[in-house]
Amino acid sequence: AGAVRAPLGGGAEPPAFCVCYGLGRFSGCPAARHQLAFLLLLLEELGVPPDRCSLFDPVFSAQEAAALGELGLRLLPDNEEGKHGIEGSATLFYMVHCGKALYNNLLWRNWSERALSKMVIIGNSFKGMEERVLSAILERDYSYIAKVLKGTEEVALPAHPRYLDTFNDTSVHWFPLHKLKELSPEVWDFVEEPRYQDCDDLEIIRKDDRADGCSSVAAES
Repeated sequence: AGAVRAPLGGGAEPPAFCVCYGLGRFSGCPAARHQLAFLLLLLEELGVPPDRCSLFDPVFSAQEAAALGELGLRLLPDNEEGKHGIEGSATLFYMVHCGKALYNNLLWRNWSERALSKMVIIGNSFKGMEERVLSAILERDYSYIAKVLKGTEEVALPAHPRYLDTFNDTSVHWFPLHKLKELSPEVWDFVEEPRYQDCDDLEIIRKDDRADGCSSVAAES
C-alpha cells in the first residue's frame, strides 16, 4: 500500500474519497478477496475512512453486499458504467482488471483539467493499453484514454510473487495539472459521451445488461 502513497507525495492532493469498480465475487474468488484486502489496506494507508469508499459490481450477491456493509463500506445504488463525477473532491478510483470502457467513461465524466488533476486511478496500465490496442481502435472506441495519455503519470505496482495474477498489468495513474495544461486546446473541445456502437468486444456490463455472476475481475484474475 505504501507503493501507492509514494508517487502521490509530489504535490498531488491526497484523496478524500474512494470509488471501487469491478471487484468481483470475493466470496468465491481468491483473487477478488486479495483485491478487497488490498483496498482496505489502501484506505488505511491513505487515511480515507471506509464510509467514504463506495463500491459497485453488478455481480455482488446479497451476502457480499452485506459483508461490505459490515466493513463500513458503501454500495453505489446504480450501475454508473464508470461515469462517476468527483464533484471537486480528490478521489481514488480502484479499478483492478476493469474493462477499457469503464476507464474511458470515467475520464469522459471528469473531462477537465481541474477534475482530472484531482483523480488517481489504480487499474490496468494505460501504457499497456497503448501498446496492445491498435491506435485507430483506441482513438475510435476509447478516445478519452487515447487523448489523456500525454497528460498521465504512471507507475506500475511492484510485482509480488504471491499475487502475480491478482495485480498483473496494474499501475497507479495520476494527471498532474502542468501536464494537462500542455495538451492542445482541441483535446478539451470534444466532449461527446462515449457510445461504443461499433465496438465488438465491450468489456463491461451495461445498465440494461443482466449480471451473470462473472465480472471482469473473475474473468481476468
